[in-house]
Amino acid sequence: MHAVKRTLWGILALNLLVAAAKLGYGLVTGSVAMTADGFHSVFDGTSNVIGLLGMGIAGRPADADHPYGHAKYETFASAVIAIMLLIAAWRVGSSAVSELLDPGPGPRVDALSFVVMIGTLIVNIVVTTYERRVGRRLGSEILLADASHTASDVLVSLGVIAGLIAVRLGYPLADPIIGLGVAVAILAAAVRVFKSANATLSDQARMPVEDICDAALTVPGVLGCHDVRTRGLAMEVYVDLHIQVDPGATVAEGHDVAEQVERHLCDAFDQIADVIAHVEPFDAYQREKTARQSEDGTP
Repeated sequence: MHAVKRTLWGILALNLLVAAAKLGYGLVTGSVAMTADGFHSVFDGTSNVIGLLGMGIAGRPADADHPYGHAKYETFASAVIAIMLLIAAWRVGSSAVSELLDPGPGPRVDALSFVVMIGTLIVNIVVTTYERRVGRRLGSEILLADASHTASDVLVSLGVIAGLIAVRLGYPLADPIIGLGVAVAILAAAVRVFKSANATLSDQARMPVEDICDAALTVPGVLGCHDVRTRGLAMEVYVDLHIQVDPGATVAEGHDVAEQVERHLCDAFDQIADVIAHVEPFDAYQREKTARQSEDGTP
């Protein structure tokens, strides 16, 4: 959690620097595309702030009202970032359409325009690469969502640079056209972030049933496994499953096997945060039930 916060603070500082450079010079030169890119970078910084707030809440320990902890607040924060992306897409797209419907003289393009865009492009590439790598290592949805946000900024910057070249060659309408393309790229990034958040908030299955059952069956005393359910964040998965033991086992013996399964699964898979194993006798009915589920492909 602390590593995620440190990463977000560093990226926030860089995003604000990039936003100031693009937005300031875009307004000075009258470039719709560069100004739109600057606004996009402002939203990058805003998403970092939202991420920090979300992480602050997500880091709280479990309590009576939240027995599973507060980790999903990280997912809520990533969904808010997606909403910010939608707002950015609307802001950029509407500006581009206005410029296309009522063309002006076009932006002023000089050497400093390219210096600003190329310099900020390099910063964004470094930020995106680093943030995505840390996000994957830590299994952080907020870092991965924010990396997608910044990655869209890389595409935007490339488009803006292409537009500046076209304007310099005598095609002023290239500026708002590129701005429209930027809006589409931002919209696509928002969709990706929403899909990732939906996987957590809708309790989508997080791990293959076969992997869980195969691991559980390696524990001495486990004769069968079915009704496996997984949910949660990508790197904080909660598992429920039914294990089947010898019908002649005592309650204490069955309970001991269940505890071994719970410990073994947590040790075998780093992403598993908690396991609840329900014990059943491996009688004729349970054999049939397990076989039926295996044939149907159900968990």
